[in-house]
Order: sequence, then structure tokens, then C-alpha cells
Amino acid sequence: MTTKATRAVGVDIGGTGIKGALVDLAHGELLSDRVKVATPAGAEPGDVLDAVRQVLGTLGVSDADIPLGVAFPAIVKNGRTLSAANVADTWIGFEAEKFFEDGLGRDIHFANDADVAGVAEARYGAARDAAGLTILTTLGTGIGTAVLYNGHLIPNAELGHLQRANRKKDFEAWAAYSAVEREQLTWSKWARRLQSYYSYLEFLLSPDLFIVGGGVSKHADEFLPLLHLKTPIVPAVHRNNAGIIGAAALALDDER
Repeated sequence: MTTKATRAVGVDIGGTGIKGALVDLAHGELLSDRVKVATPAGAEPGDVLDAVRQVLGTLGVSDADIPLGVAFPAIVKNGRTLSAANVADTWIGFEAEKFFEDGLGRDIHFANDADVAGVAEARYGAARDAAGLTILTTLGTGIGTAVLYNGHLIPNAELGHLQRANRKKDFEAWAAYSAVEREQLTWSKWARRLQSYYSYLEFLLSPDLFIVGGGVSKHADEFLPLLHLKTPIVPAVHRNNAGIIGAAALALDDER
């Protein structure tokens, strides 16, 4: 395999920031510094495309021969975004992959952000060689989820939107890390909310492993020991880089 065939660019689009890097897919490691720009206010498609161009320009990876994967906070089926989380409603039902391919003048692979984080952890992280059912949750502005069975991704699971019994707010609105910041919760108070969420997932799906990703996973020692679950629960290895690494990995798959 050539050197070029083991490298790809990953771009992770979020509600507040857009991150990108060149990735070594043989080892699941960044080959460049991570470039980050703010997500444009309103997060309309054209403005987000311009921001992605800025990231790629800063990385100096305009070469279309290097595969490019893009992660996005939405349900993605056949390149079309079917939902919009913390971005403009314009994305709902939008031909996002084609829009980016036309705008960047190159092929890309477009996928859900939590799903690509799950791929990164399955290939290079906490879910590597994990048997059975693994559920990765990204705790940030919302709750993203990736479902893996024996390492195979089951795409577009939106388990953060499970409804709480007799409550107006779903689990995402109540238990995401943004609730900690918004309501100034202590780790212990937040852990009680997470306990309810993960216990419900256990009841519904009987998973073999939980993985907690997102930026807050670097503080895993503050809240994971406060949870009492039957299922092992561990922090993601790649934390906030998982989206970049997973997006790049899926882009490379398209080249094979």
C-alpha cells in the first residue's frame, strides 16, 4: 500500500466549531496540527462551505487526490442530511454531500458526526476488538450516539433524543454537557442525570460496552466513577479528535 493510500483528511463540523486535520489511517493519528475555525453564525450551507474551504486552505491539502471525509451533526442517508442539530433548518432534506462536492470540486464522504467518532473508536480506540454491542455517546452541546455491533456501525442512531417519561425535555436537552454549563451543575448533580440516561439505555438495549466521547471525556475521572451501571463505561481514546479521525477513515474506505 502506498503512503498516500494510508492518509486522508478529516473535517468535523459542529454547532460551534469546525475542525480538520490530515490523518494517518494506518495508526489513527493526526499527521498535522488540528485547524479549528468558528462555525458561522446561523450555520447556513454556503457559510459552512466557506469555513470548510478555510480549514482546508490552512491545512494546505487542496490536492483532490487525498481522500476527504466530512462529519456533520445530522442524520445522513445517501449524502442527504435529514435533520439539523445546532445548525440551520436549511439542512433538513438537503443534498449536502453533492453540495460540498460541487463547492470543493472533489469527491468527499459525508457522514453523521457521532457515527464517525464511533468508527474511530472501533478501529483505533476504546472499542477496538470489542465484542457484542457497543454504544458510544458524545456529550457536548447535545448527545450524539453511535451503535456498533462486533465493530460494525449501525448508522444514524439518535439515542440522545429518547424521551423521558412524563417530561417535556428529551434526554439530550436534560443530560448533555451543555446542561452543566447552562445550569451550573456540579459533577455529582450531572452524574445523577447521566445515571438515568445510561440506565435507560441499559434497560432498552443491554449493551456490552459504553464509551463516552466529546471534549468532556478528558474529565472522565470527575463523573464516570459516580455512575453505577452493569455495563462497563470508559472514556473515548480519541476524545475530540475522534470525529476527524473517523471521517478520514470513512473517506479512505471510499477509495478502496
